[in-house]
Amino acid sequence: MRMFIGLIMALLAPAAAWAADPAPVPPPSYTAIPLWPNGASGSEARRNEPEIARDYWVRNIQNPSLLAFPASAKHNSGAAVIILPGGAHQFLVWTNEGVKVATALNRMGVSAFVLKYRLAREPGSHTSIEGDAADDTRRAVRWVRAHAADYGIDPARVGLMGFSAGGELVTLVADNAEPKGRPVRDALDRLNGKPDFQVLVFPGPLGQPANDVAHAPPAFIVAGSLDACCGPPSVALYEQLRKAHVSAELHMYADSDHAFNLDESNRISILHWPDRLADWLADGGWLDHRTK
Repeated sequence: MRMFIGLIMALLAPAAAWAADPAPVPPPSYTAIPLWPNGASGSEARRNEPEIARDYWVRNIQNPSLLAFPASAKHNSGAAVIILPGGAHQFLVWTNEGVKVATALNRMGVSAFVLKYRLAREPGSHTSIEGDAADDTRRAVRWVRAHAADYGIDPARVGLMGFSAGGELVTLVADNAEPKGRPVRDALDRLNGKPDFQVLVFPGPLGQPANDVAHAPPAFIVAGSLDACCGPPSVALYEQLRKAHVSAELHMYADSDHAFNLDESNRISILHWPDRLADWLADGGWLDHRTK
């Protein structure tokens, strides 16, 4: 009997070892890439202040930066997208409108960069949306173009993608002219700060009506029909672009409100909107596997 029990235990041992939980894999770490080497204009004295993060959001962005999520070498299309999370210019919805979006774009073969821009409406802020946050956005475009070769990116296929408040910044930069008289601080500031294409996800109304749609890049716009804040601006911008003969595609989802993000809906159509974005990127040639 003892021999029988010993035999059973010996047979079960490998199965028990196989069923054991694998060793935990540490989460990936990402290094922030400061956009302004000496601190952003007007925020130099606060650039060393720590950011404040809780759960899904982050605020107190005093030293604007990019976090890079490069596409894998095997699937790299050569396209890049800079992601601007929303948050009413008071905080950044960092996970659902930043990191998760970056990894989804990586699956499409797109290198992604999540932007931490200055927040003009958080308590104690002395920055502006149209000036400082828009400057951070243009600087991000210029930085990615300047470092395109480091990531296997075509510098002529750099897009902006903004959610809600982030969408307002995309509009301010992509569909409006850069204000004249902005200081040229270094060689980076001499590069083109306008994206090659734009993706607006329930964008807010700032920057509309746009003043430079004649030079606006192709646009993909998505919003919900019940979104009182950002549904009408989405339709209005689409009409402006269409009348200016700028290539634009609009998806207004029935019975849907604000902030459905990538997978936060029980509607099948909403769950598949990223597929429509992938279709649009492919149709526009943005996913062609080429670099300059």
